[in-house]
Amino acid sequence: MAKNSDITLMASLRRLAPQLKPIAWRLLFGLLSALAASVVALIVPQVYRVLVNTALAPGQSTAALWTGAGIVLGLGLLEAWLMVLRRQLVIVPASTVETRMRTSFYRHLQQLAVEFHDKWGSGQLLSRSMSDLNFLRRWMGFGAIMLVVTALTVLIGVALMFAMSWELGLIFLAAAVPITIYGFRFRRSYGRASRRSQDQAGDLATVVEESVRGIRVLKAFGRSSEALDSFANQAQELQSTEIHKAKSLASFSLVVTLLPELALALGLVAGVLLVSAGRLDVGTLVAFFATAAVVAGPVESVGPLLSMTLAAKTALDRHFEVMDAPLTIADPDQPRTLPQVRGQLEFRKVHFRFPDTPPETPDLLNGVDLTLHPGETMALVGVTGSGKSALLNLVPRLFEATSGAVLLDGVDIRQLTLAELRTHVSVAFEDTTLFSSSVRDNVLLGAAEQGSADFPGAGQGAILAQALEVAQADFVYTLPAGVDTLIGEEGLSLSGGQRQRLALARAIAARPAVLVLDDPLSALDVNTEERVSRRLGEVLQHTTTLIVAHRPSTVAMANRVALLQDGRIAAVGTHAELLAGNEHYRHVLASLDPAPRDLDTAAEDELPPALSPKAANA
Repeated sequence: MAKNSDITLMASLRRLAPQLKPIAWRLLFGLLSALAASVVALIVPQVYRVLVNTALAPGQSTAALWTGAGIVLGLGLLEAWLMVLRRQLVIVPASTVETRMRTSFYRHLQQLAVEFHDKWGSGQLLSRSMSDLNFLRRWMGFGAIMLVVTALTVLIGVALMFAMSWELGLIFLAAAVPITIYGFRFRRSYGRASRRSQDQAGDLATVVEESVRGIRVLKAFGRSSEALDSFANQAQELQSTEIHKAKSLASFSLVVTLLPELALALGLVAGVLLVSAGRLDVGTLVAFFATAAVVAGPVESVGPLLSMTLAAKTALDRHFEVMDAPLTIADPDQPRTLPQVRGQLEFRKVHFRFPDTPPETPDLLNGVDLTLHPGETMALVGVTGSGKSALLNLVPRLFEATSGAVLLDGVDIRQLTLAELRTHVSVAFEDTTLFSSSVRDNVLLGAAEQGSADFPGAGQGAILAQALEVAQADFVYTLPAGVDTLIGEEGLSLSGGQRQRLALARAIAARPAVLVLDDPLSALDVNTEERVSRRLGEVLQHTTTLIVAHRPSTVAMANRVALLQDGRIAAVGTHAELLAGNEHYRHVLASLDPAPRDLDTAAEDELPPALSPKAANA
C-alpha cells in the first residue's frame, strides 16, 4: 500500500468516481446551480456600471434608478434561490453515498479474516467508518462543488475585470502568482499534517475504547492515573498536530487575503489616475471594484476549501486502506453443498503458521492428522502454546490452514461457502463475547428459524429454553426482565461463569453438526461442568464435538482424547489408555487445573464481609 503522500489527489478522487456515478446528475445540477449563483453575483456589478453611467448622470429621471434597484433586488433573490437549490440537490445524494460506503465498509470488515482484526486497532476502524466518511459526505455536498465554483468564479471575474480594464486586471493578476506558488507548498505540508491528525485521532479512539472495556482492570490495579497520563500525552500530540494545521491554514489565508487587498489598494490608485486621464469612465471603475469585491470572497475561501479537500483526500486514502485489504478467507468460485451432514470431521496433514511468523520458525501445526467420527466427543489436550486453539479455529475457517485440508464428511471445507460451513459448525470460546442486547438475542444469534434435523419443527422459544437448560443457564429467569433483560456491553454485568454459560447456550441453540468448544467451561465448577456435559451428550447425541480441555474432569467425559505435541497429534485414545501408556499425556494432565471456580464468584468470596456483594444483597 502506497503511503498517503505517494498518492496524488486526482488518483484518490478517481477511486471515488464509481460511488458518485449513480448521483452524478444531481451533483452536476448542484454544481451548475452554485455556478449560476456566482454568475448572477458577477452580473450585479455590470448593473452598477450602467446605473452610474446613465441613471446617475445629471438630468436623468429617478425611474431608471428604481428600475436598476429592482433589477439588483431580483438578481439577489435569484442568487439566494440558486444557493438553496444547490443544497437541496446535493444533500440527499451525498448522504446516500456516505451510507452506501459505510455499509460496504462494515460488510468488508465482516468478511476480513481474524488476522486482519488482530492487527488493527478498533478505534482506527471506528474513525474510518464514522468520522472519515462523515467528513467525506460534507466535502461531496459542499467542499468539492464550492472549490470548482470558486475557481470558475475567479476565472470569470478576472476575465470581466480584464475586459473592463486590462491595466487594472494586470495588477490583480500579479497578486495571483505568489498565491499559486504558496498554494503548492501549502498542499504538501497540510496534506501530511491532515493524515497525521486523522491517524492520531484513530489511535486516541482506540485508547478510549480499550480503557472503557478494561475499566475494571484499571481500577483493580489502581492504574487509572497512569492511563489518564498516557491518554493526555496522546491528546496533546493530537493537539499539537491540530495547532500546526491551524497555523498552516492561517498563514495561507493571510497570503490569499492580504495580496488581493494590496492589489485592490494599488488598483484604486491606478483607477483614479486612469479616470482623471480620461482612459476609464467612472461607471466602469465602480463595476471593476464591485467585481473585485465579488471575486475577493471566493479567493479568501480558497484556503478553507483546499484544506477541506486535502482532508477529504486523506479520509479517502484511509477508507481504501481498509477496503483494499484482501479477503484471504473467501467463498470458492464453484461451491459445493452438503444436503445431509453426518458430522465426520477430518484433519489431513494440516499445517498452520501465523502470517508474521519468522521463516526459520517451525509451523505451529506441523502435519496434523486426526479423524472425529460422527457423534463423537473428542478432547484435545496439550501444553500451553501447542496450537490447540489454532486447530479449533481452522474448523469454521476463522484461520486458514497453510497447507493440508480440513474435511467435513469427506469434503474440503474450502469448497463450501462460509455461510453453509458456519451453519454446520458452531463455536464457543473460553474468552466469551456477548453483545449489548437481550439474553434472548444473544443466545439465538445463530439459531435457525424453525429448528434443525435434531430438533425438527421447534420454534425459537423452545430452542431458547432447551439451550439455556442444557448450558445450566437458568439464572437468566431471575434477571429483572428474564430472557429479555439487556445484559449490557459485552455482558460485563454478569459473572464470568454466567457469561460462559450464555456463550455455550448460544452454540447449542445453533443445533450444529459439529460443535467446537475452546474450553468454554473453564469458569464453571466441576459439578456444573458435569451436568452441562451430561445434557450436551443427551441433547446433541448426533453432534460431533471437539473440545479443548484444560482440566482432567473434562478429559474424562470425552469418548476419546487427542494429544497435541510438537505440532502433531502424538497419540489418540481413551483417557484410560493414554493415562496408562503415554508419559507426555500424564505430564500434560498433571499440569491441568483440577477444579477452577467461577473467577468472579471467587473474587467476591475473598472480599471482607462488609464489602461482599452477597452481604449487600442479603
